[in-house]
Amino acid sequence: MSGAGSPTAALGATIDGSGLRIVIVAGQWHEVITDGLIAGAERVLTASGADYEIVRVPGSFELPVVCKAALEAGADAVVALGVIIRGGTPHFEYVSAAATDGLTRVALDTGKPVGFGVLTLDDEQQGLDRAGLPGSKEDKGEEAATAAIATARALSALRA
Repeated sequence: MSGAGSPTAALGATIDGSGLRIVIVAGQWHEVITDGLIAGAERVLTASGADYEIVRVPGSFELPVVCKAALEAGADAVVALGVIIRGGTPHFEYVSAAATDGLTRVALDTGKPVGFGVLTLDDEQQGLDRAGLPGSKEDKGEEAATAAIATARALSALRA
């Protein structure tokens, strides 16, 4: 598991999200892992003072269209959370690419931040290790929410 090179100084520090409206968009697959990701994002957003809501979608493939709709409806940023676990067919590659490419396109098309918390995993244990659960080594939900707020602030500063 790689966490090497991550900006650990920023993680865990309170970041100012006051005045921001953020939507967490999360898939429903792999509920234990996804719920851990949501909890990590919620901790960051609550501590930051951001206004947020949670929207659940069937899976990671649906994340881009719903994230785009949330941003077009006035959200300042979205936090996209999903879990895709490799199986025995090419389905993993297709869904992973569609979610990643789609979320990148959403960010570029809207000019607004997409906190990327889509886990692409070889097995369930990798997700449990990254979900911010008790015993997890990482909290990718926290990281995605922190990135969304920080990027919203950076864009706001550039546009001022």
